[in-house]
Amino acid sequence: MTLSEEDYIKTIYHLANGEGHSISTNAIADQMETKPSSVTDMLKKLSDKNLVNYKKYKGVSLTEKGTITALSIVRKHRLWEVFLVDKLDFAWDEVHEVAEQLEHIKSDKLIDKLDTYLGNPRVDPHGDPIPTKDGEFKKSVKKLVSELPVGSQGVCVGVNDSSVAFLKFLDKNRISLGDTLTILEKEDFDGSVNIAINEKEMRISDQIASNLFLEVLENK
Repeated sequence: MTLSEEDYIKTIYHLANGEGHSISTNAIADQMETKPSSVTDMLKKLSDKNLVNYKKYKGVSLTEKGTITALSIVRKHRLWEVFLVDKLDFAWDEVHEVAEQLEHIKSDKLIDKLDTYLGNPRVDPHGDPIPTKDGEFKKSVKKLVSELPVGSQGVCVGVNDSSVAFLKFLDKNRISLGDTLTILEKEDFDGSVNIAINEKEMRISDQIASNLFLEVLENK
């Protein structure tokens, strides 16, 4: 497969949230910042390789072969992110673009050894699950801060927005994965939330609350 083909497979997988839903050509074009006609041409190539089920005007979904391929790419990407953060001291807002390049490495032996070297991590630095070599992973039950009622307490387990700006905001305010967060108050007017974290209180906007996942410990 070409690098471009792999990028398309991964994009379709992420747009379908790994659930195998049919995705429109326009949605793929928007995500990849390209023309719908270019997407159509690529989907025909991927269909010929039995990687996608594509019907004109009805969208596209991954075949079993396509899903296995996508999970392999996702596994490599997330393992490289762990390596960059844990072993090379990259910040978590720096690793995505580098991992985008490293995920195309073809050597299965290298990736297996990387997995073992890292201690078989199950989540990446952003809290996203890392598939096993067999394409299996446990999906954690998590909810956005904006969805939880006052009194809820949980552990930060992931972000919905992995943009550099958002991750830098979290670093600046010392909010990290594994931190315990309590929802103290929610403002009806603008959706802002008053939270307790790391022995301090702070108010976060609705935008932040809508991008921070918690694994709930209690719901008072």
